[in-house]
Amino acid sequence: MPAIQKIGIVGSGIGGLTLAALLADAGLTVEVLEKADGPSTLGSGITLQGNALRIFRELGIWEQLQEKGYPFNDLGIRAPDPEATVLAVLDNVRVGGEDLPATIGIPRRDLAAIVRGRAQEAGAVIRYGVTVTGLEQTGDAVTVTTATGETLSYDLLVGADGLNSAVRAAIGIEERPRRTGMGIWRAFVPRPAEVTRSDLYYGGPAYIAGYTPTGPDSMYAYLVEKAQERDVHDGPAIMGELAAAYGGPWHEVRQNLDEDANVNYTHFTTHLVEGPWHRGRVVLLGDAAHSCPPTIAQGAAMAVEDAAVLADEILRAPTFEEAVLTRYRDRRLPRAKTVVEASVQIGQWMLEGKKDADVPGLMQLVADTVKVPV
Repeated sequence: MPAIQKIGIVGSGIGGLTLAALLADAGLTVEVLEKADGPSTLGSGITLQGNALRIFRELGIWEQLQEKGYPFNDLGIRAPDPEATVLAVLDNVRVGGEDLPATIGIPRRDLAAIVRGRAQEAGAVIRYGVTVTGLEQTGDAVTVTTATGETLSYDLLVGADGLNSAVRAAIGIEERPRRTGMGIWRAFVPRPAEVTRSDLYYGGPAYIAGYTPTGPDSMYAYLVEKAQERDVHDGPAIMGELAAAYGGPWHEVRQNLDEDANVNYTHFTTHLVEGPWHRGRVVLLGDAAHSCPPTIAQGAAMAVEDAAVLADEILRAPTFEEAVLTRYRDRRLPRAKTVVEASVQIGQWMLEGKKDADVPGLMQLVADTVKVPV
């Protein structure tokens, strides 16, 4: 029986929910504290590579992901011309093993619903509308104070509350996300029949124009530009203007960029906590500990891997010592650092206009790293 019996997880993102499912499966009491009033229905699509799929298969939700998502194994490179000339079709590395696809695209809300359902099925409790405003550690417990004045006590508290983690700030870890100089427009739109994989167009009015199928009838399209302050209400018009130079499926994408289109804009950011990821019985997970631009599409997978490793360390420890959390961080830091640094470097090369950058070599380094099971 693990030494830790009651865990609080702040944040109901994919990493936190994966951890909740793994720990609740083992019979531990798990509460997820989410400041939003309910499950989010916002967002476009998300790309998951095989290292995340391997863990989700172990959780028993791979079939559900296949039903809602769109698996594929290759990547297209197209020219930024009116014909969308196909320059190359590359086989993606199946980093989860040959019995899993290299990649799956899936709507974010569907992924969240599947993992959330799995956590609740395991016995985890998700409490919405709970904002953590303070915490105190006393011996063998962490006491959380909420915005309503409620106090909650746990053997361990996990900060899985994202880029601007309140838990990270509360325990005095100073690293914060910084902008890298790029911004990304995303639109969730109907999938043209010819879109059966991710295609990337380098150059033109955007650094990258691309799209990923996320289901039988859906996909998300994205345009990466130099970061600037943008009004998302102008998103459909701005995306349409940026996309005008690109051919192929972009013709149909532009037709769907009307005023009702689901469009969002975010800045690329990055950070990495290189020191300890914990203070006492409070520990960070996922974007609270590390974040990177989506240039290699490994952000969500890193959070899922964090959850698997933290659960493993918790469940096999006969007694709780801070060494449990140190081992978790020591197992995760080299891998997370490789992904973060590679993701940032690829973006930096684009900002600098470097034509001879070894992008394939850097992507292969990441693939070789993450194909080793956590």
